[in-house]
Amino acid sequence: MWPDTRLLELFQIEHPILLAPMAGPSTAELGIAVSEAGGLGSFACATSTADQVRTAMSIIRQRTKKPINLNFFAHTVPEPDAGREALWRKRLRGYYLELGLDPDKVPSSTRAPFDEASCAIVEEFRPQVVSFHFGLPERSLLGRVKATGAKVIASATTVAEAKWLDARGCDAIIAQGNEAGGHRGNFLSDSVATQPGTFALVPQVVDAVSVPVIAAGGVTDARGIAAALALGASGAQIGTAYLFCPEAKVSALHRAALGTARDDNTTLTNLFTGRPARGVINRVMREIGPMSADVPAFPLAGGALAPLKAAAEENGSSDFSSLWAGQAAALGREMPAGKLTRQLVDQALERLEALTLRH
Repeated sequence: MWPDTRLLELFQIEHPILLAPMAGPSTAELGIAVSEAGGLGSFACATSTADQVRTAMSIIRQRTKKPINLNFFAHTVPEPDAGREALWRKRLRGYYLELGLDPDKVPSSTRAPFDEASCAIVEEFRPQVVSFHFGLPERSLLGRVKATGAKVIASATTVAEAKWLDARGCDAIIAQGNEAGGHRGNFLSDSVATQPGTFALVPQVVDAVSVPVIAAGGVTDARGIAAALALGASGAQIGTAYLFCPEAKVSALHRAALGTARDDNTTLTNLFTGRPARGVINRVMREIGPMSADVPAFPLAGGALAPLKAAAEENGSSDFSSLWAGQAAALGREMPAGKLTRQLVDQALERLEALTLRH
């Protein structure tokens, strides 16, 4: 049926389609629907408390016996930089005044990487797959994750990162092209100017590592899945397409932005968190510029924009909202996640069969 069954055997799933773990839009219901349809569902933990993750995993365990992927950020927490923080607040001061907010009361932001508490959750629920973004946690924590029997996967944005992950025991590697929505998974370099696209990255990663490769970035329909497999990937990770599903936790303003997304109206920006992430262009990105050297390092930047986002959204505006989306968002269609997964499977298999018959 599928030309490459390595991921199916590795994760014990029916189809080589992975739900991208998207912090914020991720819900238990979304993960369950994809897993029940034969793909690998996921739950993203980066913006959830330990109690919220436990609640989500309890729901997942009650409603499906299928494999699930629990995802974490593995970033290094930066040293606070008071000067940079002050510069960023000064840059945003006019927006605070415009929206009637006190520019001297700017909240701070933090986001914990994978730590002892996260590891305890993995040990408690024993998900079949644990994935990481921004590299891997330190060796002892990674060893504890592997000791649960979980398969470990992580994102690479370059061949060098893929080799680094392979050398440290990842069971499969996600090759994330520049087209992908949300945060870049880069961790060996801060530069995004030279990051390759999916079509260029995937075959080079396939040639460079010893484990199965999962293509990510711009894969929104069955054509993308067939192309990924043709490039040598063992499967595809899909995010933006699932943002259109009712199970995803997406605001009405974000859904409206997805409905107007085109191939040329998303860009990489560091304004919202301090790390480059792809989203639909809005006012703050146009006026400040999508990438700014004034922005504090991840994850310290997010707090300053939060009051602006809340105030603007109350007035029906997404001027200060992070509208994450990939470059192929225009191919997305509204439908339940289970139906979307089954449709992707059927149409991808049809395309692969047609390609085989032509040869």
